[in-house]
Amino acid sequence: MKAHLQHFVTAIVCTILLSGLAAAQESPLRPIIIRGGQHGVSPAVRDIVVPNASADAQSSISPMLQSTSGLNFDGIAAGSENGQPVPNVNGAVGATQYVQTQDTQGGQWAVFDKTTGNMTFGPISSIKIWKGFAAPCGNTVSSQTLVNYDKAAGRWIMARHAYPTTGVNYICIAVSQTSDATGKWNLYGYPFSTTFPDYPKLGVWTDAYYMSFNMLTASSPHTFISPMVCAFDRNGMIAGSATPANPVCFQPTTTLTTLLPADLDGSVPPPAGSPNYLLNLDANALDIWKFHVDFTTPANSTLTGPTKFAAPAFTKACSKQAGICISQLASPAPPPVPSALKAWSDRLMNRLAYRNFGTYESMVVSHAVSFSATSASSFIRWYEIRSPGTTPLVFQGGTWHPDDISRWMMSMAMDKVGNIAVGYSESSPSIFPGIAYTAHLATDPKGTLETPENVIMQGAGNQVYNNNWGSYTSMSVDPVDDCTFWYTNQYYTEQGSKIWNTRIASFKFPSCH
Repeated sequence: MKAHLQHFVTAIVCTILLSGLAAAQESPLRPIIIRGGQHGVSPAVRDIVVPNASADAQSSISPMLQSTSGLNFDGIAAGSENGQPVPNVNGAVGATQYVQTQDTQGGQWAVFDKTTGNMTFGPISSIKIWKGFAAPCGNTVSSQTLVNYDKAAGRWIMARHAYPTTGVNYICIAVSQTSDATGKWNLYGYPFSTTFPDYPKLGVWTDAYYMSFNMLTASSPHTFISPMVCAFDRNGMIAGSATPANPVCFQPTTTLTTLLPADLDGSVPPPAGSPNYLLNLDANALDIWKFHVDFTTPANSTLTGPTKFAAPAFTKACSKQAGICISQLASPAPPPVPSALKAWSDRLMNRLAYRNFGTYESMVVSHAVSFSATSASSFIRWYEIRSPGTTPLVFQGGTWHPDDISRWMMSMAMDKVGNIAVGYSESSPSIFPGIAYTAHLATDPKGTLETPENVIMQGAGNQVYNNNWGSYTSMSVDPVDDCTFWYTNQYYTEQGSKIWNTRIASFKFPSCH
């Protein structure tokens, strides 16, 4: 196998920053206030009858190189070729549970015991939590279901997009009343837009829950209009207020997609008064935005940016193939030949994981790159960004491609001692798509991923239905020990057009305890 490793550190980036790259600033934006919100409380979801529920996920322990083994078990599965092709699996870890969501069949979710890996609730449609709630959150099948865990409050947050066949799209948000995801939830629904809020991402911050969207035209085929970012009243939702503050949104006039909101890890909050940071991918650069919300006087809310800061030059993966070029192993027989898969290289990948170490602030994030515009391979480009509140810079990072296998669909996080883990999908003409991870330990040389690759699950089939391969994968950090990483992604257990499965794995590094 070929060995290709490339990294960069502060000194290189500082040289680029000093070359005079100017910050691009937009004119001040006016906040958009969303009014007419709906409120309700769910029944205890543990009392919902789940048809064909499994009481036990397939759980096993897998040895992981240079890390302490954890759980490695199957999550929600399609179950048959009558399923849909792309689960867009997402997940988060809480005090005692792991909650996983997926995007098909109107959006499903399930709850797993964090100690055993057993499925204790679900899988069930996400609309069930909204049963009896006002339309359209209460009666419209939806997709793009996200889950997160508010570590400071000990609450789960679930968000979904409800889109009736005509009329206004709604954003539906549920906040659990306790740290038990199978209890009651405070429910909220917000009339959003007649245009289509696609690719939502969710970040927990101290003053609000922040969501970003790519706004598309209402009619199919959808085309991109602009990004949009919104702040939702965290305190009001946690309290179960019937009248929380109205959400505050901004819609920048830019052609750049996916403003990824910072998502808080660890027990140390951001400095007092810190805005939420949002990042997007630019040409050989990153852009940072700062969202300050004022729910008392919404007109005082601001979204400032973009401020551009340099990254070493990169080429987006599959850029000459409309973003689609990742090869899969062809099944022996019968056909069809597998599709090339989408690299999603036009955007930063979930999550923008933020951590305050007290003496400095740090964020980690990644995206897919390649050697050239015509290359049919994808590699991992990753960054650790520091000083987001003052002069942001890439403190360290690199491009990781240890062999000719394509790696993409990444998610990153950092534990309390500074170890960085990145999980991802991998595929090539010689292997079916699988799931793996690697890491940068706090003691490793800057800009390197020194940990040998750890395979979480090797797939046993390829995707032939279409070229999408998820886009909501997630790496999260256990709020109890602040050391254990939890990662979820998708794979195929056998050859079939839509017989995907999902996997959940946990691991930690000996230096974190």
